Amino acid sequence: MQVSQLVPSVVPSRAARRTAARLAAGAAVAGTAVLALSAPAFAHVTVQPEGAAAKGGYAVVDFKVPNERDNASTTKVEVNLPTDHPLASVMAQPIPGWSVQLTKTKLAEPLSVHGDKIDQAVTKVTWTADGKGIEPGYFQKFPLSVGALPDNTGQLVFKALQTYSDKEVVRWIEVPQAGQDEPQNPAPVLQLTAAADEHGAAGAQDASDDKNDKNENAAAADSGGGSDTTARVLGVAGIVVGAAGVAYGVLAGRRRTA
Repeated sequence: MQVSQLVPSVVPSRAARRTAARLAAGAAVAGTAVLALSAPAFAHVTVQPEGAAAKGGYAVVDFKVPNERDNASTTKVEVNLPTDHPLASVMAQPIPGWSVQLTKTKLAEPLSVHGDKIDQAVTKVTWTADGKGIEPGYFQKFPLSVGALPDNTGQLVFKALQTYSDKEVVRWIEVPQAGQDEPQNPAPVLQLTAAADEHGAAGAQDASDDKNDKNENAAAADSGGGSDTTARVLGVAGIVVGAAGVAYGVLAGRRRTA
């Protein structure tokens, strides 16, 4: 006769179920973190000056355009210049493999530059690739010489459009706001530095040079006076020693004669 054994079913306790749920949630969070870390960090179209971009001055700025696609190339880049702070002078540097077009617009209020009235200004610059353009894994810099930079603002916003070979257009036009997270497609922003006061700096430098010259002259005068005093003391000492020697010789001669 066979004896069947009854195996009691094991029912997990409430604490065990809670522990399992916490472990599953932790694993899900860890997996999400791994995916976030492994995702590529996409770059943006940015603008940076070559040197300083001082208010009221001129600067060469570079628009850096990276290719963010794996299966398409960047074939056109459009940069819109600010109309609230128009730039009287905009010049593009030739780039091999790219053609450039500057679009001018009539200004609502003419600019005064060196006494001349300017009623038109460049408001858009377009670069178009003659060949493959910016291929995947590469970036390109597009330089512009601009000026005079405004002196009544701390930054200039340049909205840009990036066109790919598959006709996709990425609009870098969202203006970043202070105290808020960076938007998904931020517009390139050029930060301006304080205007350089060349005359004041030159005046300060001249004053410093004059002060240094006076100190050097005073030191030289003190050095010359000290040298003269030393020479006089040595001269008197030499005369005294010489007189003493003569007196000694006279006395020695008298003693010998006696």
